[in-house]
Amino acid sequence: MERDNSPDAATRGGVQVVERAARILRALEGNPEGLSLSQIAERVGLARSTVHRLVTALEAERFVVSASPNGRVRLGPGLARLAGAARRDLRDEIHPFLERLSREVHETVDLAVLEHDHVRFIDQVAAPRRLRAVSSVGAFFPAHCTANGKALLALLTEDDLLHRLPAKLERHTPHTITDRAELIAELERVRGDGVAYDREEHTIGICAVGVAVREPAGALVAVTIPLPSQRFYGNEATLAAALRSTCEEIEQALRSS
Repeated sequence: MERDNSPDAATRGGVQVVERAARILRALEGNPEGLSLSQIAERVGLARSTVHRLVTALEAERFVVSASPNGRVRLGPGLARLAGAARRDLRDEIHPFLERLSREVHETVDLAVLEHDHVRFIDQVAAPRRLRAVSSVGAFFPAHCTANGKALLALLTEDDLLHRLPAKLERHTPHTITDRAELIAELERVRGDGVAYDREEHTIGICAVGVAVREPAGALVAVTIPLPSQRFYGNEATLAAALRSTCEEIEQALRSS
């Protein structure tokens, strides 16, 4: 059989390699403890020899690193550097919308990303109020009891969600959902109407409303309005409407950029 050495064949081969490498990285994303080559091969539907070859190339770029002496690998710092650069660009694009939303609702507005089963705050516009809800940029909160966390968890596949959720959900307040089945039911509701709420589930006296945004390349961020509980109850619909509208504008701007 004659071998196809045309430029189109080389392009198709290169695209296939990138697609396969991406599948491996996505499989590792939900497994911070790492996976063996056999486990990766099973999850991505590739031969173990192919996985070994691709993992070796990814290790050379520090996109994956060894996770154990017996051959397990996990995501590496090379990806973190790329993700950090991408987040800075995304944060810069979204920041003007956060400022405008904060002025509109007179409350703090946050931007966060999902990191395994936690959310990390990457940007914030603080409300000019004496009584306000403010978390530091870089702060790390559990996803299961926060509005931004629930908004992001609701967009995951079922397999990814189950891999990320800990077996025991930590209780932070009397209102925290600690039963996995109950949380999954809550995420179904979030998936249906697109809005997540934190009703004093992480901190007594603080509530929040959150909406997730998916940028064209697939990255997810969540925009939230955290505020003292006395200004939240009774105003949920108004806050949710303003947040939905802003997030729709963000997605439209990201698609056209």
